[in-house]
Amino acid sequence: MKIHEYQGKEILRNFGVPVPRGYPAFTVQEAIEAAQKLGGPVWVVKAQIHAGGRGKGGGVKLARSLDEVKSLSEQILGMQLKTHQTGPEGQKVRRLMIEEGADIKKEYYVAAVTDRGTQRVAMMASSEGGMDIEEVAHSTPEKIIKVFVDPAAGLTDAQATELAKGIGVPDGSIAQAVDVFKKLYQCYMATDASLAEINPLILEGNGNIKALDAKFNFDANALFRHPEIVAYRDLDEEDPAEIEASKFDLAYIQLDGNIGCLVNGAGLAMATMDTIKLFGGEPANFLDVGGGATAEKVTEAFKIMLKNPNVKAILVNIFGGIMRCDVIADGVITASRAVGLKVPLVVRMKGTNEDLGKKMLAESGLPIISADTMAEAAQKVVAEVK
Repeated sequence: MKIHEYQGKEILRNFGVPVPRGYPAFTVQEAIEAAQKLGGPVWVVKAQIHAGGRGKGGGVKLARSLDEVKSLSEQILGMQLKTHQTGPEGQKVRRLMIEEGADIKKEYYVAAVTDRGTQRVAMMASSEGGMDIEEVAHSTPEKIIKVFVDPAAGLTDAQATELAKGIGVPDGSIAQAVDVFKKLYQCYMATDASLAEINPLILEGNGNIKALDAKFNFDANALFRHPEIVAYRDLDEEDPAEIEASKFDLAYIQLDGNIGCLVNGAGLAMATMDTIKLFGGEPANFLDVGGGATAEKVTEAFKIMLKNPNVKAILVNIFGGIMRCDVIADGVITASRAVGLKVPLVVRMKGTNEDLGKKMLAESGLPIISADTMAEAAQKVVAEVK
């Protein structure tokens, strides 16, 4: 789960990380009122979407008068903002953040992220803040400093100092930087985040350290512990089909292809999509119904897949371990009748109660195409589409 910048800054502020003063705005009038509340000669009008690169896309502008705040807010609110993270279709801007200006002397990058290789939290920092960190990692990886945190000890003063000195924080500001790094780590751990990023972290003219941006991703499996973070969820920023799938505990991600996939198990789902690609097809979705799928769950999965107008055929690939093939067969039959299936359906199932499941499909009277192997199933569904 992702959240907006202004929400991320609220979390940082709660953990004692210094951030600029700012207010969210959902209308132009709210934006003007926010600027008046902040006072001062300069304001930053920022689009709020769940994607990076907003500045390059025209979603972050400087205003030097209330009239400029008004005109820029009118320009950005409602725009289809396109960045390298939104894809070509862009994302509609429905929220703004109006923030006080900052005296930026230097921009840095800092983030806490789970490192699967070491099974620890990696704290990363770079002197190249404000830029695409992916490009820095690719072109000048030596400019990214990393330390790996012992969960029993937490981020130590020595590690935080190593980061601060490594990215060139001036001596007079190192103590502040160390404090910010340690608080960012505490925040990351306490909120069950999978990413906590400040880009840029700035050094102001007076030597103060401040978080000028905030990006958080949270582990969805831990959200039951954080109702205050769930309250930040913005459904407008999420795919409607994925929202619908989450209501039925289905792992669904929509893709650009035309072959719908219904599979049990994430690994098998990935392998199924690979096999479709191998035989010249394009998967329309990733869909894992899990190990405890019911007929109702399978029916809902079919409905969600078929809401995608690009779907021209469906491949059901089931390995019956915990999941029984006859339960899936019942779900497939029920779903096909409930949705009035109009596209070709290829079913391959192996494992527990496999023969019973195949018998149920054969006797259903539905035009279901059977397959014994994954390769055969993929070839058949690709042939149907073509």
